[in-house]
Amino acid sequence: MQAKTTGIILHQVKYSDSQSIVSIYTREFGRMSYMVRGANRKKSATRSALLQPLSIVEIDVSHNPKKDIQTIKDMRIAIPFYHIPYDPVKNGLALFMTELLQKTLKHSECDENLYFFIESSVCRLDECDEGVGNFHLVFMAQLAGRLGFLPDTTEAPTAQYFDLLNGVFEYSKPAHTHYLIPETGDVFRKLTMMDYSMLSQLPMTRKQRGEMLNYFIEYYKIHLPDFQTLHSVEVLHKLWE
Repeated sequence: MQAKTTGIILHQVKYSDSQSIVSIYTREFGRMSYMVRGANRKKSATRSALLQPLSIVEIDVSHNPKKDIQTIKDMRIAIPFYHIPYDPVKNGLALFMTELLQKTLKHSECDENLYFFIESSVCRLDECDEGVGNFHLVFMAQLAGRLGFLPDTTEAPTAQYFDLLNGVFEYSKPAHTHYLIPETGDVFRKLTMMDYSMLSQLPMTRKQRGEMLNYFIEYYKIHLPDFQTLHSVEVLHKLWE
């Protein structure tokens, strides 16, 4: 079946001197693997600039649901970036978001709501000029909601201990060790209730931001059994030094 769709570049692996296998999260088909011919040639129309992490592309494909690797006939930039490739902080955040998506989005059927959330998030990152240091934390909170394990901040609005295992706030310490104390739980609650227009409203120190990132990663590991370590975390830590 011939189809045209938009997609977000997640990962590419060199297959040969002239071909790469590219993982793309598409609007029409969900996450798919595509063979891109000519991707490694210096004068190719689909050279590396087009395949940068989180690039939003429009693709013409030959789609066969029985095949693990699909074929791309043509690829074009759908939404150009003006800041992500040139801003070290935004580029580092893009690498982190890409790895996070690689490890949470499995090959699956399409989910247009999830696709448009990711696409709009990438565009907001490119445009963001205030509070960018909190962007990845709000992205993780909102992505958790789209994946079905959004923390419940409404059931007990005055409770102070956040139970990472059950995703709820409690009035007393849980019986296990996977919880946040009131001080950190309060910041965690605020992050889960924020959107991208509110990024600058929660100032944090480098230490606090690193702690919140670690707590979100722990939360993902608890609720996504196959979730693995994110290597790009070290890049983020260096950005805030």
